[in-house]
Amino acid sequence: MVWIPGGSFRMGSDHHYAEEKPAHFVQVGGFWIDRTPVTNAQFRAFVEATGHVTFAEIAPDAKDYPGALPEMLRAGSLVFTPPQRPVDLRDFSQWWQFCFGADWLHPLGPGSGIEGIDDHPAVHLAWRDVEAYCAWAGKQLATEAEWEFAARGGLDGAEYAWGEEFTPGGRHMANTWQGRFPQENLGDDGFERTSPVTAFPPNGYGVLDMIGNVWEWTQDWYSAGHPDSAPRPCCAPVNPRGPSEQASYDPCQLEVRIPRKVLKGGSHLCAPNYCRRYRPAARHAQPVDTSTSHVGFRCVRHGPGPAA
Repeated sequence: MVWIPGGSFRMGSDHHYAEEKPAHFVQVGGFWIDRTPVTNAQFRAFVEATGHVTFAEIAPDAKDYPGALPEMLRAGSLVFTPPQRPVDLRDFSQWWQFCFGADWLHPLGPGSGIEGIDDHPAVHLAWRDVEAYCAWAGKQLATEAEWEFAARGGLDGAEYAWGEEFTPGGRHMANTWQGRFPQENLGDDGFERTSPVTAFPPNGYGVLDMIGNVWEWTQDWYSAGHPDSAPRPCCAPVNPRGPSEQASYDPCQLEVRIPRKVLKGGSHLCAPNYCRRYRPAARHAQPVDTSTSHVGFRCVRHGPGPAA
């Protein structure tokens, strides 16, 4: 793990998506954070030690999803499935497929596996799986504020985790999408899907893979924006925890109301023409009962810092 010394910073952004507004002052205490996202090898060790069965490996219960088609009540997870032609970017069903049999051991569905990608981030993990791993490891998830502070690497206010240029000197600093999403993947950064968690440079705190590759779960419930900023950094809230669970519900969901957590960091699917969320300030809502092929996590631990 890497020690993050804590401090004050301006969280969020006023220049991109509405849910990132307003930029506001926040203070966080020091904490330890995993140097990388949890890998397939690390998650396998947890499963072997505990016998944990992930959410994606369990068939949904009909009573939890009233109105669901019976043929859809089978174990599986969402897998990115690129179309072969341009599609309406307002319809994510054009590139996401609920794949029966997809899970952390079979990231692309039946017939796929994780052989040779032990050092890639573990994916297809729902909230209950992340909580179980953290409890086993004696750790927890970062709050959104802690996560963003660590991702910024000491560059308060910078556009990216590494500075103001997306590809400084033409160098790719994270695993993101090149080309026209979702049908054209040029792979200029060397990867079509996930990548080894050490493939790209660390940020100023020595933390790897905070941007791109996979979105990461955080502790906070989601709301569609940030609270108003304190007038001065000295008045900023300390270690804020976000809204209540009730506030996280999607107002468009009528029959099934599933609470949502905040994801941070963007993924290998973030593209200039669709999702410019490869930034520390970016955030996204994830229902706690949903797993996908582009969401993972890392842990933090609170306690004394390194010896002076």
